[in-house]
Amino acid sequence: MNYKRIISGVTSLCLAVSTMTAFSISAADEKIMGDANADGRFNAADVVTMQKWLMGAGNMTAYDTVDFCADGIINTFDYTLMIKALRESGEPYNLPYSALTNNLCDEYTPSEITGAKADEAFISGQTEFYLELMQKTTASEKTGENILISPYSVMQALAMTANGADSYTREEMENVLGGGMELEKLNEYLYTQRTSQPNDKDCKLTTANSIWTIDDEERIQVMPEFIQTNMDYFNADIFTAPFDDTTVKDINSWVNEKTDEMIPTLLEKIPADAVMYLINAVAFDAKWEKQYLEYSVGSHDFTAFDGTVQQADMMYSTEYYYLEDDNAVGLYKYYEGRRYAFAAIMPDEGVELDDYIAELTPQELNEILANPVYEQIDAGIPKFSYDYEAKKMKDSLMEMGMASAFFPSGDFSRMAKTPMGDVYINRVIHKTFIDLCEAGTRAAAVTAVEMAGDSAMPVERKNVILDRPFLYCIVDTENDLPVFIGTLMTIPE
Repeated sequence: MNYKRIISGVTSLCLAVSTMTAFSISAADEKIMGDANADGRFNAADVVTMQKWLMGAGNMTAYDTVDFCADGIINTFDYTLMIKALRESGEPYNLPYSALTNNLCDEYTPSEITGAKADEAFISGQTEFYLELMQKTTASEKTGENILISPYSVMQALAMTANGADSYTREEMENVLGGGMELEKLNEYLYTQRTSQPNDKDCKLTTANSIWTIDDEERIQVMPEFIQTNMDYFNADIFTAPFDDTTVKDINSWVNEKTDEMIPTLLEKIPADAVMYLINAVAFDAKWEKQYLEYSVGSHDFTAFDGTVQQADMMYSTEYYYLEDDNAVGLYKYYEGRRYAFAAIMPDEGVELDDYIAELTPQELNEILANPVYEQIDAGIPKFSYDYEAKKMKDSLMEMGMASAFFPSGDFSRMAKTPMGDVYINRVIHKTFIDLCEAGTRAAAVTAVEMAGDSAMPVERKNVILDRPFLYCIVDTENDLPVFIGTLMTIPE
């Protein structure tokens, strides 16, 4: 039978209600409700089975188990209730968003993984990558641009990609991503870093990874070992899709969900030569350990990068962790649970923020973030919210030493076979969002790698009012690594 397309994403599940078929429903003795494929359990595969059947693209015999409305009619209302039941069941919820996208996760069994706890070698290599990426991004932007990147997100996406690289391309990526560390060891560190993040109502950092490949074996044949490694270490969802407009919607829906709706759109369209996307999404949401009261917020002058004086909503407080080096002062303010903190570093008068960032070394950044001084300060942090897209991430990574990965001559033979030519990185898309206010901070990042084929309190109090351009970080205090790094050059309108 031919059915009109009635499903185009999780948010439009109840369209075309007129498309329905009646059945004589028999008693479901000892059958599991929702077990559409009759395999004795209710999980995501059953939703896929019903979804394809509604589209006229598959078979389903266990009609009595999917009549969630108990009206003898199987339609999209039952499908909606099935998804709700699956979410409430506690089963892993990794569903495709259209019938043309296939979730391959059930075809692989995750291996037992032993991670590696962060040590000096890992922290040093990551700090070097994080800072250099920020320096390259800052240098590539026009003066005065508010910047925000998540090197942590970029690292996750590129490390997944590197698992498909070989020979000189793999060596280049190991040098850039881990300071020369072998990728097998870097995977272990990144696994522990990802799985040890807090995830509660007052402070959470969630990480999601996915791999999307075009459903066309004449264009790409993905290596099973590559998929297995990325499922094991990065818990990657695996999808095949037609790479048409439905795939654009599905990828954007995945990103929107995994960033807690802070970044609703990653792609506008998929280029004709694209054969794979490796995507990381990060969502951060944390309350301040000490929240601001209503009377703590007042108007204050903020001198923007060009000398313009703006009015900012300044949040005033007494803080107790002071940051300082030879050319800057700052503060360290904890989020609930103290696993994360907001660090702001403001260059001294007469020192341009771009120049300060350009001359900062990884050792200096680690030193200032790892050693806040316990000292009472009168502080002021402006409220701000903005989104950002790094438009020259590819150029930055090439300058950092990953050149061959972006050319057809690069070696990604561990990733896939492509009858029509070699695969290579076509572009790296990176989008971020931040909202900092009295209650706390929400931030999100998404990175997509597009593969183409073709002590005692002193008497004297410090004063740190962030009323001119400053560098800021959201710091993982366990490892002293900034998962987000940004600059505030001007107060966003």
